[in-house]
Amino acid sequence: MFSRDRAERDFRIVAGLARALPTLIRSRPGQEFTVPDAIEAVARRSPNQVALAFESESVTYAELNRSANQVGRWAIAQGLNPGDVVALLMENRPEFVVIWLGLAKAGLVTALINTNLRGGPLAHSLKVSKARHLIVGESHATDWNEASLDSDLKLETWVSGGTSDSERDFDADRGHRSNAPLPASARAGRTSRDDLFYIYTSGTTGLPKAARFSHQRFLMTSSGSMTLGEYRPSDRVYITLPLYHTAGGVMALGGTLLAGATAILSRKFSASRFWEDCVRHDATVFQYIGELCRYLVNSPPHPDEKRHRLRLAIGNGLRPEVWPTFQERFGIPRILEFYGATEGNISMFNLSGKVGAVGRMPSWVRRASGVHVLRFDVDAEDVVRGADGYCTEAALGEPGELVGRLNETSRFEGYTDAAASEKKILRDVFKKGDAYFRTGDLLKVDDEGYFTFVDRVGDTFRWKGENVSTGEVAEVLSSCSGIAEANVYGVEVPGTDGRAGMASLVVDETFSPKALLDAIKPSLPAYARPLFLRLLPEIETTGTFKHRKVDSVREGFDPVQVADPLYLLDSQLGEYVVLNSERHAQILSGELRL
Repeated sequence: MFSRDRAERDFRIVAGLARALPTLIRSRPGQEFTVPDAIEAVARRSPNQVALAFESESVTYAELNRSANQVGRWAIAQGLNPGDVVALLMENRPEFVVIWLGLAKAGLVTALINTNLRGGPLAHSLKVSKARHLIVGESHATDWNEASLDSDLKLETWVSGGTSDSERDFDADRGHRSNAPLPASARAGRTSRDDLFYIYTSGTTGLPKAARFSHQRFLMTSSGSMTLGEYRPSDRVYITLPLYHTAGGVMALGGTLLAGATAILSRKFSASRFWEDCVRHDATVFQYIGELCRYLVNSPPHPDEKRHRLRLAIGNGLRPEVWPTFQERFGIPRILEFYGATEGNISMFNLSGKVGAVGRMPSWVRRASGVHVLRFDVDAEDVVRGADGYCTEAALGEPGELVGRLNETSRFEGYTDAAASEKKILRDVFKKGDAYFRTGDLLKVDDEGYFTFVDRVGDTFRWKGENVSTGEVAEVLSSCSGIAEANVYGVEVPGTDGRAGMASLVVDETFSPKALLDAIKPSLPAYARPLFLRLLPEIETTGTFKHRKVDSVREGFDPVQVADPLYLLDSQLGEYVVLNSERHAQILSGELRL
């Protein structure tokens, strides 16, 4: 049946692809067209346009290009060759962009190190990069010095923004280099397929993995946000997300630079300062992570929250219970939600603004691009294979793992660790010899092609013979009075099968365990209601504001291990009660049945 709305949405997808066509052509595999080529073209076209705004500073495209030339010449002077790696550990500021762009001009790869890392994880990230040099922002020099004491890493260390006796002054050394264009030989032979960055997957468990990010991937991803977000040179894009991750450093920054617009950089996100900054910097676009929107919605009213000129908020992870309130309260005309992963080969956009959808792919697009939702066994934490050994599609509305077909045009660039790369590839999916990228995400798709995020693989657990989605439970909890934030996970209970639900909560003075139970009963079946509650002053997150769960799962519900207030859902009393050592012992002995 013909649907005018559906036809219009499909047309918008085609139109967006058409706008991206020039970049698609220039950056196709094997072409000697790289990110510096694209940004140099913008600098020639609009030399006096402000590229980067930061606090009281501003950097034009001409200044950005000249400063990057100096960095490129610095790299050559160090004896670095095309393909070599330089690690960058630095907070958001203009020098961050200048450095990686300059290194790219010399054909180098920049390992973008997460500034939240300390000790062993920091040393690990540097080790797997195989970097010869480290450029570190002065505010993180101590972090590196402490990590280096417990590692065998030997790096030439340069400090930007200040020096100590043991480190070299990067700014001074770079400053006396010529800012003239580098010779063509500097990156001769470098193509769009070559690595531009290593971007580290933060995740919620394990050590970070260095995902390869090519020039082609940067240009394609940036072009997507630029075209579908309809960026114009007059736009001013407010970036509070860390530049060492894809959302802030590629989607937001890359799209802004390709459009010849202005990127407004913030050292970090601040809910109390957000609207003031938007007004002061005259921001027109904001790149979000869903949790940032939740923080803003949970913040007290601000006099500037509707005085801004924001026309667009673009990002991912905006939960359906937050979306309408965020958009209406702050007067945001358009929300552009998207789905993608740093290392993945699947991306999609929700162009129509349908609340809760991470994107839409018409059936013909899914067929052409090889995107599938596969049936998934959450107990085995693996896809379901039939008697013939092959996978099957999940039904409409059925959660399954999202996968994308691998071929020459839809690649998985992998990690620096070959074994880790192989784990992300699913083979012999529909026929012998085929290969697909595993997103590790459970999604469902409806009959109109809208995708909804359900959970991460492994963030679904089984209790009382039923599957429980941590994301869905957290969504219900977060909508309840008195709860500012919720992190849901499963914990093992001796003598039981599966994992029991537990929720770490950030609450305010209005929180009541009884009111919470009353509120969730209509929305959650008995097996999905958290058996344990833990009240925290804040929930630890990764650099991209994902909830960390590994420590909470390990600590469990033992009052000896957990200093925070704990509650137990007592099935006999039908209410949440304080979980003390006595009740904990009764649970372990089986005297208190769950």
